[in-house]
Amino acid sequence: MKTISKKFKILSILVSLLISGSFSISCKTQATMTDKTVVQHLDIQKYLGTWYEIARYDHKFERGLVGVTATYSMRDDGMIKVINRGYKGTLDGKPSEAVGKAKIPDPSVPSRLKVSFFLFFYGDYYVLELDQDYRWAVVGSSSDNYLWILSRTPQMDESLYRQILDKLVKRGYNVEKLIKVPQKNN
Repeated sequence: MKTISKKFKILSILVSLLISGSFSISCKTQATMTDKTVVQHLDIQKYLGTWYEIARYDHKFERGLVGVTATYSMRDDGMIKVINRGYKGTLDGKPSEAVGKAKIPDPSVPSRLKVSFFLFFYGDYYVLELDQDYRWAVVGSSSDNYLWILSRTPQMDESLYRQILDKLVKRGYNVEKLIKVPQKNN
């Protein structure tokens, strides 16, 4: 009888820990959820062209790159050509380039694109914020691990940058993780 009681107590403690652990995980997930709502309207023709990376979350495939730009143009097959360029380490460093493609899987939501730089593996490209004159944009994905602030010019006014950061904080993004990307003056 003692053995059953002891086993029951241990099982009860484990169940309690499990419940409280999953509750705290659930609360934590709820508290850190980000708003990934995309812009309602995106005119892809206006979006084409060169964008300068002003800030980004650090990630493996751009680590150490500065002077990063993304240039978008239409391909003959209706997809979008993507050319990402940057320099390793410094603005005078070795140039780096990646050529990819993008598509709009659902034409009713053109601000949710899919981008590929390798075969048929696609990642999300969500236009979260966009200036009405297409002078700046904020891009994210379905994951909280990716975030970019883009501009049509290599430099962004500090007050505008702060306004964009405020928008991101309201969406639940951790703006402390953003790294500013040095750019050449054109």
